[in-house]
Amino acid sequence: MNLTAENHSLREKSEQLEAQNKELETEKENLTEQISDIMISWNKLNISRAQWSIDAYCPKENSNRKCKPCQKGWDHVESSCYATNDADSNQWKTWEAARKDCRGKSSDLVVVINEEEMKTASEKSWKYNENKGYWIGLRVEDGKWKWLDGRNMTNSSWIDQRPSDGHCAISVQNQGFKSVSCNEKNRWICKKKALSV
Repeated sequence: MNLTAENHSLREKSEQLEAQNKELETEKENLTEQISDIMISWNKLNISRAQWSIDAYCPKENSNRKCKPCQKGWDHVESSCYATNDADSNQWKTWEAARKDCRGKSSDLVVVINEEEMKTASEKSWKYNENKGYWIGLRVEDGKWKWLDGRNMTNSSWIDQRPSDGHCAISVQNQGFKSVSCNEKNRWICKKKALSV
């Protein structure tokens, strides 16, 4: 009697394990299918991004492609591309919002590394009025002017105002950099590395 009950119990457990195994197999198939769908979507996204890059940097001209170091709308200077965001005043942005816009374009606010780039930033910062200019990648951190790449600003002739917490720099044509509240709204200049073509 005892063996019959034990045999019956083992058969029930075996049936339960078979049912669980079928459920796991079905779940595995569903997950495999989901992974496959995700991989197909990922590959399509990568292909479309690659195509966008080709179209942006190598537009078709008379059914031939001609590659340029910067995409349309960006100016090429030395080894960098610059986009001057010359928005109407109702679309000006705070320093953080301007930086977010640049990052959305695979770039960042312009970081000046030498006198030539200082000249480029100044030339692209045409004057609107005395106080308005273009956001650049320079702000006050820990009581010092710091570039977005982490360097301290060492050329004091570029900005003659002392660092003040909550301040960021704008570039004003022929006037160098000026210190203003990071919460002000201004136009901005983005920078990214140019392609080697």
